[in-house]
Amino acid sequence: MPSITGRARSRAATAAMLVALVTLSYVAGLVTGVVGSSAPTSTSERSGVLDEAADRIAARAATPVDRAALNQAAVDGMLGTLGDRWSTYYGAADYASFSQSLEGRYTGVGVWVRESGGAVRVSSVTPGSPADDAGVRTGDVILAVDGNSTEDASIAAVASLLRGAPGTKAELALRRGDDRRNVTLDRSTVTTHDVTVDRVASDVTVVRVSAFTRGVGTQVRDAVSQAGSGAGVVLDLRGDPGGLLTEAVEVASAFLDGGRVVSYERRGSGTTRLDAVGSGNATVPLVVLVDGSTASAAEVVTGALQDRGRAVVVGSRTFGKGSVQEPSRLSDGSAIELTVGRYLTPKGTSIDGTGIEPDVLVDRTAGRGVAETRAIQVLTGLQASVGTSGRG
Repeated sequence: MPSITGRARSRAATAAMLVALVTLSYVAGLVTGVVGSSAPTSTSERSGVLDEAADRIAARAATPVDRAALNQAAVDGMLGTLGDRWSTYYGAADYASFSQSLEGRYTGVGVWVRESGGAVRVSSVTPGSPADDAGVRTGDVILAVDGNSTEDASIAAVASLLRGAPGTKAELALRRGDDRRNVTLDRSTVTTHDVTVDRVASDVTVVRVSAFTRGVGTQVRDAVSQAGSGAGVVLDLRGDPGGLLTEAVEVASAFLDGGRVVSYERRGSGTTRLDAVGSGNATVPLVVLVDGSTASAAEVVTGALQDRGRAVVVGSRTFGKGSVQEPSRLSDGSAIELTVGRYLTPKGTSIDGTGIEPDVLVDRTAGRGVAETRAIQVLTGLQASVGTSGRG
């Protein structure tokens, strides 16, 4: 079975010498130096040598290879030297699709994926999507897409294969525990509903956020305002892979009245501090429910509300993606997304690689219902402590 990365390499087998170089002038300016005392110093000289090498490989190598494959191999090679699994390259179509997904609408099968333990796992499934209808579940390992192994593949590469034109088919090889199966999904236009609200009791509202896409912050604020006097809120961030930092700040702001939400440091710059915006409900009893798939922007919210003493965190340790990625668009519409910093919680703690330890632990193997019941129990205790409910 070919691998996703192997497929690119087979088309560019003779491009190995370029894996640490850029072959187009529009990215040559990103190179900070090349090995060798006689290396040229100007951008034009560097790009000329790189273009010359790519032209000769494409024209003379015994194995045919097109320029696009050389470009991909070169950029992937440069990013590989960073040793950072989050830095990645998106082709123009892939980046457009990725950006669209953050707006809450995209074409694909309806899953978010993440790397965990050397495998590509489903971190969340959009309700009503092709993946949901076929029984794909959070935690499933994706072994292959359309016959291409995901072993050693980047998350961007896997996501690219999952997306496609409406009506086309995606063949997934999955593993769940010891069981393996293949499913065929019809790609479709997926409209995400990333905030759902359930009134599970007269005084308990569960607000579930499945991803931090555009507009999620406003929806959470609305849900809190409609919870009613005396009600408590369970903010369920289980399986939330993150998304837009601006939306994470907005969600945290729904429960804070000013003050720090998150900060991060980047090379060559000072600390960037992001504070709560507007005036949130700083008194409603609040529990945040998390698990091992709560990541990135979802951890920003969790860390802020925990550090500020605003919520009790219930569940299992979070994923631990505490790095900041920033895309740089290239002239052909493609993009390089680079890690530019590390998130710090209001108390100055980095969660990268460690995650957030809940205040009330629930075994990660327990069912979803068990964790939610425990969260509601904790919330009931918070309500009693502030006199909003009691027993007689």
